Amino acid sequence: MATERLVVVGGDAAGMSAASQARRLKGPDELEIVAFERSGFTSYSACGIPYWIGGAVPERDDLIARTPEQHRARHIGLRMRTEVVELDLAGQRVRSRDLDTGAEEWTGFDKLVLATGARPLRPPLPGIDAPGVHGVQTLADGQELLDTLAGLEAADPAGGRERRAVVVGAGYIGVEMAEALTGRGYEVTVLHRGEQPMATLDPDMGGLVHRAMNAMGIRTVARAEVTRVATGPDGRVRAAVTADGTEYPASVVVLGLGVEPRTELARAAGLPLGDSGGLLTDLSMRVRGHENVWAGGDCVEVLDLVAGRTRHIALGTHANKHGQVIGSGVGGGYATFPGVVGTAVSKVCDLEIARTGLREKDALAVGLRFVSSTIRSTNTAGYYPGAAEMTVKMLAERRTGRLLGVQIVGGAGAAKRVDVAAVALTAGLTVEQVAALDLGYAPPFSPVWDPVLVAARKAVSAVRSAGI
Repeated sequence: MATERLVVVGGDAAGMSAASQARRLKGPDELEIVAFERSGFTSYSACGIPYWIGGAVPERDDLIARTPEQHRARHIGLRMRTEVVELDLAGQRVRSRDLDTGAEEWTGFDKLVLATGARPLRPPLPGIDAPGVHGVQTLADGQELLDTLAGLEAADPAGGRERRAVVVGAGYIGVEMAEALTGRGYEVTVLHRGEQPMATLDPDMGGLVHRAMNAMGIRTVARAEVTRVATGPDGRVRAAVTADGTEYPASVVVLGLGVEPRTELARAAGLPLGDSGGLLTDLSMRVRGHENVWAGGDCVEVLDLVAGRTRHIALGTHANKHGQVIGSGVGGGYATFPGVVGTAVSKVCDLEIARTGLREKDALAVGLRFVSSTIRSTNTAGYYPGAAEMTVKMLAERRTGRLLGVQIVGGAGAAKRVDVAAVALTAGLTVEQVAALDLGYAPPFSPVWDPVLVAARKAVSAVRSAGI
């Protein structure tokens, strides 16, 4: 039997998980694996970059799960700093370019995996490419930012004018980078276009984040659209400038404006894309309409199980699962990725932030009528030392009582409580069923009524009061 060749485009979470799983199922005599990675790193945790910048993770290599050498030892032909620049689906081949030499070549495939990831949004503004303006999507990005910070700190060991930072955007990356820079002794200003930070939350919950960040000494400025980055005589950044002409002094600017799928190759090859530009796949992560092409990770759209439509969600947890599913299919096994409920957690200093399911505007966008309830409680019994407050907001479908979404903001122990809600959403539970869940209790861990249960009880009352 002839050896098949699998070509993987992208050497991070989804791509190398797919390659590794396929290798577990088929040996090198059955399946040759060739993987292309445009950067100098493989299989790393991009989600950990803010914590590396902030010093909680001591070394860059701590974020790397598997090196190129380790992949090659498992008979995966990994080509680093090599970018795939064209897909020829009819001819079943890809064209790659060595980024160091410029040399190009075609490589044939029997099976193809696209794991091209996502790119940070970087608006075409004057000064946006000046030294001192950084994105934080890759390990290389993180290293460049750390080098900039080290230079500033060496020039200003006492922590004065050189330690002023502006973070543009107040999503997950924005608030995490605000924490990282605050921890390094920077005066931090966060500029964002929305009514409140954390647009993944409803505005009332985002307001809690806003107030808490300000109390931590992180200045947050709402409805602030950056129009240019001002530079000094040396060409380096000196301020972020908003639409009203206000200048926010900065020796470093960090962009946290979100990401978009990196799917130019797929688009040029005529592969199907969704509304956000992500690749569309079936349950086995096979690209729709293409028998021998799979895709996973930050370049795809996935089914939102609550809203019933596809969404682009860039998370390492999903990417690794996609890779396992793809590798099983490529290797002759069987697995599916049924979808997501939109669970995400983050923190800024001591404040934990979590959400799963739909926000109010998401429910309205898909035509769902809903009720909401918000409660305030504590992470432990109120009398237990160190009890911290948390706020839980819950959305339920008006007629059926089906749980639609949960948002939690609070102290220690707040964020991971969202996992209970994620399970309930996946199972399609009603808020009445959630209120009856047998959750664990002891004073060091929870009040007698866990905050999630309290929110569910209040949502039950709201559903009953609303009627049909």
